[in-house]
Amino acid sequence: MTERPQIRLGGDGAWLELTRNDGGDWQVAADWSSCLTADFTAYLGTAEVADFAERMLYRLQVPSRGRFSEAVSPGRDNPLTLTAEPVGDGFAFFVRLTPNGDDDVCRLQMEIDPITTTELREIFSVLRASLT
Repeated sequence: MTERPQIRLGGDGAWLELTRNDGGDWQVAADWSSCLTADFTAYLGTAEVADFAERMLYRLQVPSRGRFSEAVSPGRDNPLTLTAEPVGDGFAFFVRLTPNGDDDVCRLQMEIDPITTTELREIFSVLRASLT
């Protein structure tokens, strides 16, 4: 059985997952110290997620290692935006989840502790490969 395409960023204190479900849509789940949680379906196409993975990989290759932000999907129906802040040999992330698109009333924002650039490249490379 083939594993579902997915990413998981973070650890025990705060984490984010983006996983393709059996119906072909995507599930976004997040948890911040069990105080704030999110779990919702995002209606994304495979091409959108593959493009997101490609853009993240490109940003992780850029030598300047400056702060950057990438949305999973452009436009109003974007369910997830990651803003990466350089920390040591990796990046910490500010996560913005918007289950109803860019609705400022219904959203979750949280931080994920730094992850090494090498580990991030692996995470997004595996996601990209699972979609092609």
